[in-house]
Amino acid sequence: MRPVEPLTLLGLVFLVHLFVLWGLQQKLQTNLAMKPLPEPVFLHLLQPKTRLIKPAKNQRRAAPTRSTPTNPATTLVSAEPTVGDPNSPDPPSQDAPLEPPGSGESVADPSPDSPPSTGTTRDAMAASATDVAKPEPLTSDTWPADTRVSYVLRGFYRGEVHGSAKVQWQRQEERYQVQLDMRMALLFQVSLTSQGRVSTGGLIPEAYEERFLSARRTVAFEDELLRLQDGRKLAKPAGVQDTASQFVELSHRFATGRQTLAVGEMVTVWLARPGGVDRWTYDVVESVGLTTPQLGLVQAFHLKPRPLANPRGDIVAEIWLAPSLQYLPVRVRIALGGDNFVDLLVETIEQGDAPPSLQLPARFSGKP
Repeated sequence: MRPVEPLTLLGLVFLVHLFVLWGLQQKLQTNLAMKPLPEPVFLHLLQPKTRLIKPAKNQRRAAPTRSTPTNPATTLVSAEPTVGDPNSPDPPSQDAPLEPPGSGESVADPSPDSPPSTGTTRDAMAASATDVAKPEPLTSDTWPADTRVSYVLRGFYRGEVHGSAKVQWQRQEERYQVQLDMRMALLFQVSLTSQGRVSTGGLIPEAYEERFLSARRTVAFEDELLRLQDGRKLAKPAGVQDTASQFVELSHRFATGRQTLAVGEMVTVWLARPGGVDRWTYDVVESVGLTTPQLGLVQAFHLKPRPLANPRGDIVAEIWLAPSLQYLPVRVRIALGGDNFVDLLVETIEQGDAPPSLQLPARFSGKP
């Protein structure tokens, strides 16, 4: 038998390696293939159930009852039209912190014949302003209707940048999709997509994808492991989310009462990205009034992440959630390192019909 030439043998080995690598790549792409849900139909614009306004000048304020504390600086009122003094000042053009009830001047001048205030009044004054008009929470087995939150985008990246962004939530039976898209004029486009299942205990991501121009990075969520972009496999923490799904997951936690949204509280969430997985802790640092282009002045709670002990990069996102708008994120500020950042401020919120109560199979009904 004629011996095989060394170069021929080397070529055969090279071809075999190429075939194996191609097969692995095909398998990886198949496992991580996104299956987009049908584009939703949005039927109406969501409006805040309460509005945050300043009292009109020379408008007499009624003395508060024991069960309804008021704030001299800002007042939560019904979204019904209010007739005020035409000379009253416009709402502040920048974020206006909510002054806690009971600080500064008194709520109202008591009648001369009224007895001095007691501990009951002090307790009412110390109550959070959100207790005045808290929207009805979603039931634990119901997720919100298909929703698209559109934002005005501004920021700085080698100069001032302007653009638009959106966060879109879709659900079809037990399947969900969350997509965050950011467009900065002709500079670049960023798209983050999360797909998976819903449960009464939260979202269960199965695939996550980041797209920046032509680059694509992914994370696969397996039963007990996370498979990262470079092929590494890490232990999968309970309740882990990704950069896109966290917006809906946090909103749902507060809307269903699984977690309390109040200044001084904190919330933790494991986040998986193509480079690794980290446990993030958000502090609820303040309650502010955000002046929005179309929804007016909206009260929101500011969630600020604590620095990581071993950060994987400079990207850090702060979130503002609005109780009067189903706890949706009405502002997102993303630091990109140095002086670079993007700031998203809500413009409109579109929704479809509310879905029926989700009757989850037994395997989906527990915590993720």
